[in-house]
Amino acid sequence: MSLQQQIETKLKTALSPNYLLVENESHKHNVPKGSESHFKVTVVSTEFQDKKLIERHRLINAILKEELSKKIHALTLHTYTTDEWQKRNETARTSPPCRGGSLHESSKDSK
Repeated sequence: MSLQQQIETKLKTALSPNYLLVENESHKHNVPKGSESHFKVTVVSTEFQDKKLIERHRLINAILKEELSKKIHALTLHTYTTDEWQKRNETARTSPPCRGGSLHESSKDSK
């Protein structure tokens, strides 16, 4: 099972989300091809009702504790209640470009 599938399974089990999208964004970063280290998670769940943003993120961090300690380098979280999701027209923000540079830029800088 891929890391992406593990994340999806754990979040589905723990949060029973109305909507869940786990995106592997590793290809946008300076990592080897096929890496699973950078993820964007968009989750809509009634579990977030009456919780502050920091509480929602802590909840997900607790669910993914093992993966965060060993496998995940970066995790972008978009957490919404059903009402918040509908007000956003069921869309999450896009991820900003990687600021770490590419392999090409790294080799160019070392000259």
